[in-house]
Amino acid sequence: MTTKAVKLAYRPFGLVSGIAGGLVAGAIFKQVWKRVADEDDAPDALQSEYPWRQLLLAAALQGALYAVVKAVIDRGGAKAFERWTGEWPGD
Repeated sequence: MTTKAVKLAYRPFGLVSGIAGGLVAGAIFKQVWKRVADEDDAPDALQSEYPWRQLLLAAALQGALYAVVKAVIDRGGAKAFERWTGEWPGD
């Protein structure tokens, strides 16, 4: 398979895994935030009752968790694709 064909074949697989990764990251963040802040929901930028510090902490934590989960999902998906097809989708 050519590199272009491999990337094209991987695209639907990557899309589905990306959506799943977002859902997993959101669930993980919600659980972590409950333990860190003892609140059910993280502050939103438009909620004036939260101080800057708490808002920025929530945003940084959420961003870090999403990045880690995305990296894990992307690498795992690429490894699974390679096992099934014999081709690495990212090069």
